[in-house]
Amino acid sequence: MTLSVDFSVPSSLWRGLPRHKALARETIAACVAESGIVAQEGAEVSLRLADDGELRALNARWRGIDKPTNVLSFPSAPPDRIAAAPALGDIALAFETLGREADEAGIALKDRYRHLVAHGFLHLIGYDHQTDEEAERMEALEKRVLARFGVDDPYAVTEP
Repeated sequence: MTLSVDFSVPSSLWRGLPRHKALARETIAACVAESGIVAQEGAEVSLRLADDGELRALNARWRGIDKPTNVLSFPSAPPDRIAAAPALGDIALAFETLGREADEAGIALKDRYRHLVAHGFLHLIGYDHQTDEEAERMEALEKRVLARFGVDDPYAVTEP
């Protein structure tokens, strides 16, 4: 099954991440393969590559939290209706927050980006982390997706 990824890149900051479109497409394809999701052939996912200002505004409007965040997901259909949905939803990412987090963790920007694309996509298809059980399930899937690209476990705790 192939999903269509529609990109909107209002922030020129994303020029600082070469191949961001290819990286996102590869990551979403790995999410589809690892999750076993069944969706309409050609179903669409929208990916908005923005900045902290835009994510702060979205976060305030939709979650009541007036600060920037790394990724937001807006599913178009409930998980039990994904197979018939022509669009799975929208994912928005903030370049500055993503960059800060990569620097703080000492990881490559592209690896942090892959993780957040996977995380956002999994939210679109019904995964969540509100309970410990949900978090374990979602994180295990994220780890498998990222391992396909040689990306280390983003949840591993490293001691200084």
